[in-house]
Amino acid sequence: MRNPDENGWKSSAPAWINRIGDDGDFSRQHVLDAPMLTRVASLQPQNALDVGCGEGRFCRMLSNLDVATVGIDPIETMIEQARKRHPNGEYHIGYAENLPFADSTFDLVVSYLTLIDIDFLDKAAKEMARVLRPGGSLLIANLSSFSTSSAICGKRICKETGEQIRPLGKYLAEEKAWFEWDGLRIQNWHRPLSTYMSAFLGTGLTLRSFEEPAPSGGPPERIQAYEKMPYLMTMEWEK
Repeated sequence: MRNPDENGWKSSAPAWINRIGDDGDFSRQHVLDAPMLTRVASLQPQNALDVGCGEGRFCRMLSNLDVATVGIDPIETMIEQARKRHPNGEYHIGYAENLPFADSTFDLVVSYLTLIDIDFLDKAAKEMARVLRPGGSLLIANLSSFSTSSAICGKRICKETGEQIRPLGKYLAEEKAWFEWDGLRIQNWHRPLSTYMSAFLGTGLTLRSFEEPAPSGGPPERIQAYEKMPYLMTMEWEK
């Protein structure tokens, strides 16, 4: 039996729910939501699975597009909150590496900023591919590998300008590290991009789209900082 708090998410769930709200943070609201929803609209799925759905925010957005959406997350507090906010939704407690669904169940599978939390990436990739119908799509949003490598090194400040510098760490080495902010303390993975690509190519999926989206709004200082060092990417894989 796995410990649901092994990555810190069980104890950090209340702080996350309070922080993310209904609108989401800068990354979600101003960078990722628009391109993710655009891809969903182009695919026109009848049903979808959100792997690592958290408090259910993206499930609710998909449901508003008339997509019959199922959410799954290993943290009971997250699922309770998702059910509270979306009483007509379908939510399950479970891990990405062992999805409790039959083969070829979903038109669309979504991993929205969850790959960095998954310990057994190859198993999770196979499971997400398994539950997709032939012709279905896996839609991923993730932190870029250059940014996760930089984050491992921690914060450094340029003495001349006061600007935060994020140097590259050991980019080619996979590493799991603890991070703390806004009342959260969780573990995230750094993996080189080749690790992610190999995991999904190994399932037989075909890459159809890869994007590094620009901000579509938000505070000017956040936009300027993001444009100096973008840290998000999206991918669409087809079965």
